[in-house]
Amino acid sequence: MQYIKADIHLAKEIHRIVSETIQTVYPNYYPSEVVDFFRSLHSEEHIKQDIADGRVYALFDKDILVGTGSLNENHITRVYVLPKYQGRGYGTYMINHLENKVKRNYDSAVLDASLPAVMLYEKLGYKTVNHQRYELKDAVLVYEIMKKQL
Repeated sequence: MQYIKADIHLAKEIHRIVSETIQTVYPNYYPSEVVDFFRSLHSEEHIKQDIADGRVYALFDKDILVGTGSLNENHITRVYVLPKYQGRGYGTYMINHLENKVKRNYDSAVLDASLPAVMLYEKLGYKTVNHQRYELKDAVLVYEIMKKQL
């Protein structure tokens, strides 16, 4: 496996990974308005901006791009693995690499956990420090703020 800092030529493919994962997994946990919110939050333009800011990483297994994760100081964000590759340790691999980058300057890592990811993060030692709500027009997004001492 190779986990590298993404450059702009990967933006479209990273967006595809994020979008496909949201469209496939999130409807099992959230109403459609929340799924649409996540898709807009992780638009190709937002991904391009984060790549330009040096925050996005891409995980390759051989020549296949299977996942992505981002980092903003000690805040781990946008960790997604294509659905057909989930359950194989890719998410854990990316989190471990992102935590190693965080350790250089911080003593803890923080993340916002969607419902599908909470159990993975708990398994990796993250603890819920706050419950958050985000009001949408006809739905409420509920998520966890999680933290891990490194």
